[in-house]
Amino acid sequence: MKFIEFFVMAMRSLSANKLRSSLTMLGIIIGVGAVIALMSVGRGAEAMITSTFEQMGTNLLTVMGARGATNSLTLDDAEALADANIVPSVVKVAPQSQSFGEVIAGNESITTTINGVTPDYQQVRNHTIASGRFISDKNMAERDMVAVLGSDVAQDLFGSNNPVGQQVKIAGRLFTVAGVLEAKGGGFMGRSLDDMLIIPITTFQSRLFPQRTASGEAVVQSINVQVASTELTDRAIQEIKAVLRERHRLSASDEDDFTIVSQEEIIGAVSEVTGIFTIVLGAIAGISLLVASIGIMNIMLVSVTERTREIGLRKAVGAKRRDILIQFIIEATMLSLTGGGIGIVGGWLLSSLISRLGIGGQTMQTLVSPDIIILAISVSVVIGLASGIYPAMRAARLNPIDALHYG
Repeated sequence: MKFIEFFVMAMRSLSANKLRSSLTMLGIIIGVGAVIALMSVGRGAEAMITSTFEQMGTNLLTVMGARGATNSLTLDDAEALADANIVPSVVKVAPQSQSFGEVIAGNESITTTINGVTPDYQQVRNHTIASGRFISDKNMAERDMVAVLGSDVAQDLFGSNNPVGQQVKIAGRLFTVAGVLEAKGGGFMGRSLDDMLIIPITTFQSRLFPQRTASGEAVVQSINVQVASTELTDRAIQEIKAVLRERHRLSASDEDDFTIVSQEEIIGAVSEVTGIFTIVLGAIAGISLLVASIGIMNIMLVSVTERTREIGLRKAVGAKRRDILIQFIIEATMLSLTGGGIGIVGGWLLSSLISRLGIGGQTMQTLVSPDIIILAISVSVVIGLASGIYPAMRAARLNPIDALHYG
């Protein structure tokens, strides 16, 4: 019952000074709102990047040439890794070569990523055909001049028209559009997953960007390997290493002339970076909360001075030091909690606005997770307690006789 009385008294005191209470809460509102909005941007970026990598393929390993040995991987290497008798942990293997180039269709032209791949690339990289078809084994064998367009490329070059059967020009050569990929959305490093063009890797190597090893083998830039399950990733890495080291005639003392990167490693590294980014954003916003706590303490100290006679009267009629202490702490905590609550709503609205409008013309995904809300509420409570204790103790220590004669 006594706590309820303290609560009612605190409410009356704050209501009697509405303007002062509102200005005091303003710092908390801005601080909490900024924390939620900025941390939601960081969390959203992490979720967006993770989703992007998941869309690229599941249980994926990427084999690339090591630094200084960029021409170390060949089509024959990829064929060897696809042998289930030698590498039983692997389901599919899709070698890939990549370059940037201009693609022209009629009066329209764009610069996009040109990927030379095999038919298995569709499954390994989780692509779905929206219209037409993907490249075939026959296209590979005959080095056909066919192309599959990403949805962004199809839209930019052909608008609402169906590109299938139409022709595009790449490096001065005409290619027939065999199909269009279904849009994935998302992207990474400012590059859309749908901004790409696919041709047979044999056509890529023989007609557009020929590149061979010293022994005359066709070079590939990377080999996408789909593992049977996540649990077999480590085993698959060891099997791939063994096959490639033997094929590249590396002795026990030689370092690998290739690197193997798992999807989990990439996602983990990116998540670590975005996590640091989120913490930095939260720390920046936290500065405003620190300023707000100082503001609450100052206002509470002023309140103690203004209410000296009231405190003296209450102590004269029997109020204990503990009673005065609790009342002032409750007042400070209520200011923080009310400001924090309004700040949470404001931060969530700002987060939604950022998600809708983006930043600098770029679409931004934001994510207000429960732990951010809990953090904001906890910070509000801590600020209220921390900023209210000293003024409350000062009020509680007032001598009732001196307080009654104050002013």
